[in-house]
Amino acid sequence: MAEQLQEMPTDWQRALAIVAHPDDLEYGASAAVATWTDAGRSCVYVLASSGEAGIDTLAPAEAAPLREREQRASAAAVGVRSVEFLGHPDGIIEYGTALRRDFAAAVRRHRPELVLTLNHHDTWGGTAWNTPDHRNVGRAVLDAVADAGNRWIFPDLAEQGLQPWNGVRYVAVAGSPRPTHAVDASAGFERAVQSLLCHRTYIEALTADDPEGYCRSFLESAMNRTAERFGGRPAVAFELVTR
Repeated sequence: MAEQLQEMPTDWQRALAIVAHPDDLEYGASAAVATWTDAGRSCVYVLASSGEAGIDTLAPAEAAPLREREQRASAAAVGVRSVEFLGHPDGIIEYGTALRRDFAAAVRRHRPELVLTLNHHDTWGGTAWNTPDHRNVGRAVLDAVADAGNRWIFPDLAEQGLQPWNGVRYVAVAGSPRPTHAVDASAGFERAVQSLLCHRTYIEALTADDPEGYCRSFLESAMNRTAERFGGRPAVAFELVTR
């Protein structure tokens, strides 16, 4: 029998979510975000790209502003008011110091206690291969949390007024094949469905199914699978890294 998941810690107030694309947070994690904002916690979204290469029938120049609008509406559905886009090229985001610097700057700017990102492992579990963008962004996030607290790494950030921040206590990795913790998603489920549904243009290009039925079915299945390791409660799972 699989090991039971632990409750996510709640001894924090500010979260920063850093992911590669619009919709990365909506395929599950947004139900947890809704629960957190309901409890009075704040969350900011930072996206490395605008997802401009994600829709085959739309040229990137047309897709980028559309996907940014959909992401802002999606965030608002779960109580997130601040969404930033860093402009890295969708599909070819490179791990390196430039990416780490941008993420370290975001951590210093928003000074979170919890940082949320998406699966950085090679697979989603089994043989389902993860994409380079997800791997590179997730790994850069983990490294940037440490970079943000070291005044001698990216010293130009301090010159710009972004002082070191060592206050990150947790990094929560959504979609990880190695989850350790979970958040009860019951109260946030309906808003999570609406949040994913805000990415309607992307979803309609992805599947011929009814968009709302697709969103509801996908999230229900994911949360019910997690429930098997969380006392029967529909939930969002995370791999929690403590600092």
